[in-house]
Amino acid sequence: MDVFAAARRATLLTLLLLGSTCAALAISPRPVEGQGGMVVSEQAIAARVGADILRRGGNAVDAAVAVGYALAVVHPCCGNLGGGGYMVVRLADGTATFIDFREAAPGAATAGMFLDGDGNLVPDASLKGWRAVAVPGSVLGLDTALERFGTMSRTQVMAPAIALAREGYVLSAGDAAILATGTEAFRADPTLAAIFLKDGAALKAGDRLVQSDLASTLSAIAAGGPAAFYRGEIPRRIVAASTAGGGLLSAQDFATYAVRVGEPLRCTYRGYDILTAAPSSAGGTAICEILNILEGYSLSSSGAGAAETVHMMAEAMRQAFIDRNSALIDPAFGANPLERLLSKDYAVAIRARIDLARAAVSTLDDPSSAPHEGTETTHYSVADAAGNTVAVTYSLNAYFGARVMAPGTGVFLNDTMDDFTTKPGNSNAFGLVQGARNAIAPGKRPLSSMSPTIVVREGKPYLVLGSPGGSRIISSVVQTLVNVIDHGMTLQEAVDAPRIHHQWLPDV
Repeated sequence: MDVFAAARRATLLTLLLLGSTCAALAISPRPVEGQGGMVVSEQAIAARVGADILRRGGNAVDAAVAVGYALAVVHPCCGNLGGGGYMVVRLADGTATFIDFREAAPGAATAGMFLDGDGNLVPDASLKGWRAVAVPGSVLGLDTALERFGTMSRTQVMAPAIALAREGYVLSAGDAAILATGTEAFRADPTLAAIFLKDGAALKAGDRLVQSDLASTLSAIAAGGPAAFYRGEIPRRIVAASTAGGGLLSAQDFATYAVRVGEPLRCTYRGYDILTAAPSSAGGTAICEILNILEGYSLSSSGAGAAETVHMMAEAMRQAFIDRNSALIDPAFGANPLERLLSKDYAVAIRARIDLARAAVSTLDDPSSAPHEGTETTHYSVADAAGNTVAVTYSLNAYFGARVMAPGTGVFLNDTMDDFTTKPGNSNAFGLVQGARNAIAPGKRPLSSMSPTIVVREGKPYLVLGSPGGSRIISSVVQTLVNVIDHGMTLQEAVDAPRIHHQWLPDV
């Protein structure tokens, strides 16, 4: 069985097979294929952790959980315990499960919590500091997957991450470059400075990063399960730091947080079955809507990169992002019109409105400049020899989240409150202008573009896809899929190919 998994072009693509290692080159090398399993991650050390779990007889879920914890250590900008995300699991027997471990607003959160007395947004209040932090879900999400589908113990899959945190690891040039982006924030916080700076300066390639507090936190979780993170000393420390810093987190928020387990969102594209993220993520819905629109065009005839192809894709994205930003909501707080948005008839109606000779015009004034495709968030894909596949996208939102850490925990906390509609008509960090349905409310999960996706052909896994990049996750996944299915590219070519993006607003 050949199983392929994609990572973003802008980041290191590390393909680890049982018995071999291959780092992707800048110019589309031959794709790597394997029979014994595969782990794809932005960070090579974390990918090796997952591959070693497979070598030791673990399944794809065991490896995925191990990678998730390892990334919290070796990719601290994005891998995390203090964030959240989504996982799609497809077992070899064809059964598929979606795990929603997205962060939730604290119980004390209010719709206008980031506005001043005049109703204006307080600059950066939803991005930096303890008030920007939502209740994290990653620990419970990873543990839920392991309990339901894993074959190894929590201690076994967490041991590599604990060792990496306690003993440290040597920074690569890429690791050091990412850490350097946080230097000023680290200098402003003695807790962060003690871990991530050396005599007040950024760590360099070749330095060893040791995270003793994080090792202790991971060890507590390995011994006590998620209860150690959601009840007891760890949340007590986090809540105390949050309170001192003007945040809203409470012990009750941690104690009542719950993962949602259900069916992945399903759609089809040219005979392929797509399994992707369901709400509270908006990513899977947007991907399926875009694919439904594109299915009515002959992209293979117009050709990859042709003006006609680019126009059709941009218009499909524009239409899907209108719905993504205005129609969707955390399903615990309202109904989502998925039957309409995902219907082929709806796509036909949208295509009828698209002028193939002229770009449409988005209807609101542009509130911001278009964001560059970023590397915030992280995605990894896993497949084992039996045919089990796992796609995971999880995040702190921005690099290093809210750039806060409770002393003694080693855990970066997210700035996911910025993913809510902090004020209707205003854009978030990724330029998205979202509607009132995504307004802040206690316990609510903000919409997300995270889109872990598994593509099935003739009953067998064909692609395992995902990406970092904020709102550009959606367009990255769509274009990688289209490049393979419509344009006949190898997976490596599909990942390396130039991409476009449109998200309705800003209209550029």
